[in-house]
Amino acid sequence: MTRLFNEPAAFADEMIEGFVASHGRWVRRVSGGVARSTKSTPDTVALVIGGGSGHYPAFAGLVGQGLAHGAAMGNLFASPSAQQVYSVAKAANNGAGVLLGYGNYAGDVLHFTQAQERLRREGIDCRSIAVTDDVSSAPLAERQKRRGIAGDLTVFKVAAAAAEAGYGMDATVEIAERANDRTRSFGVAFTGCTLPGAETPLFTVPEGRMAVGMGIHGEPGIDETDIPTADELAELLVGKLLTEVPDGLEARGARVVPVLNGLGSVKYEELFVVYRRVAQLLAEAGLEAVDPQVGELVTSFDMAGTSLTLFWLDGELETLWNAPADAPAFRRGVVTAAALDTAEFDVTDAEAVVIPEATAESRAAAVRVLAALHAAKDVVDANVEELGRIDAIAGDGDHGIGMERGVRAAVEAATDAVERGAGAATTLHLAADAWADRAGGTSGALWGMALRAVGDAIGNSTTPDAGAVAAGVAEAAASIMGFGKAKVGDKTLVDVLVPFRDALSAAVGSGQSLTDAWGAAATVAQQAAEETANLLPLMGRARPHAEKSLGTPDAGAVSMALIVRAIHNTFAEAKAAATTTKENA
Repeated sequence: MTRLFNEPAAFADEMIEGFVASHGRWVRRVSGGVARSTKSTPDTVALVIGGGSGHYPAFAGLVGQGLAHGAAMGNLFASPSAQQVYSVAKAANNGAGVLLGYGNYAGDVLHFTQAQERLRREGIDCRSIAVTDDVSSAPLAERQKRRGIAGDLTVFKVAAAAAEAGYGMDATVEIAERANDRTRSFGVAFTGCTLPGAETPLFTVPEGRMAVGMGIHGEPGIDETDIPTADELAELLVGKLLTEVPDGLEARGARVVPVLNGLGSVKYEELFVVYRRVAQLLAEAGLEAVDPQVGELVTSFDMAGTSLTLFWLDGELETLWNAPADAPAFRRGVVTAAALDTAEFDVTDAEAVVIPEATAESRAAAVRVLAALHAAKDVVDANVEELGRIDAIAGDGDHGIGMERGVRAAVEAATDAVERGAGAATTLHLAADAWADRAGGTSGALWGMALRAVGDAIGNSTTPDAGAVAAGVAEAAASIMGFGKAKVGDKTLVDVLVPFRDALSAAVGSGQSLTDAWGAAATVAQQAAEETANLLPLMGRARPHAEKSLGTPDAGAVSMALIVRAIHNTFAEAKAAATTTKENA
């Protein structure tokens, strides 16, 4: 279990602070993550990698000369926000464009793609490589659906070496894609990992048994078997990977980089015993092992497990793999790099947002918006552990912490906005940006979209009426479904949002007040959230383990139902207070 932490929601931030303090020779803190603290060659491609925290040495440990130029660092097991990726990319850009590298997870794809589009709009050439090395996460015919695990290392290393050598963007992308096509990984776990503050692991494996094909975010395995001997485990890992020799290659005579990766609490000595047999099996298959890597390279907190990666080389890939590199967690050869001047460090966010003018009516509405956000914060804080428990049934267990970070940031931003005289729309917009940025993950992006859509609908000039709020909720639903591609029945928050939208619009259309209409719709939302227990997830990290979630409601659906009910309570309280004031007048 994770024993050393302060506030669980602050763990990722405090970890980054300590990492930078102890590795200043290589990295500096920038908004959204870290970047090199050494000078890079001007007019070369910059590689910016990233993902959720909790996987060290990935991703920050791979930032340095000859490797990545920067790393966007999300919350625990949650993708970094688009703003984080954008900020790191801006800090790392050398003038020849930015290549974004990440594991193929829904949240990462969404956020990195958003950042890529924003960079392109600013005239920066930006491309992406989503690593898909995990053979257990989808069949070969659907390789594009596979997730990225320890194969991140091989793809990032050769792409970075190509950029360092002066390859242009097209050539660097081609190298990264070729490396991804030639990388395969397969893993097992003996125990699940435990997030800071959690009392139980994300999943458990019966005593004497082993989960086969688990994911690095704590996703349970796709199979289970008795714990083998070290030799038998090596035979399982090698045997599985040799069933997928990359197209156009033959095993006998090929040169491969084997990476035996520890996931957090398997001792190095154990890994060496396993690798002893891996080396024998590779030789027996006619493969030549080049520069084997044995150790912790992509971890999952305290998970007891290991994965094997095979990176199938050609001449160019081998040259790039062997090129010098100097990063906190990966070094080879001799690298000489000058430190950046302190004046070149950029650790601040953009200039403070100017608050647009708003009417007195809208400023009064902003106070009510802040009250609603406070109510959302209180209900999330009260249910954070339960939301994490539900999410861990078939997912990665980060939903509670992510929602907590997001809603707290939203309240903080909204409080500042109200104090500065913001109207309702501006307050919601700033809260939306803060939620999306601090929560990360898919849910952070979706809640950011929802708040922004409602803000757009109510504006800064009038007291929001029921029709404007209902229109904002409708636009929020449209934006979320357009962005995430989820639909009713996929077991996501959309299964609550759509019936809530429909019920709210119908009640408002029949002439009910906002308070009454929202209350009726909140009841519909609660029932819809409960009914997601009968669904199988068709999207996100829970999809490969759909059957495990049957009987348990979706965490995102539950949190949305809780929040809309909490918001209704603020409406009812405000209505009651107004009635009392009128009666006493």
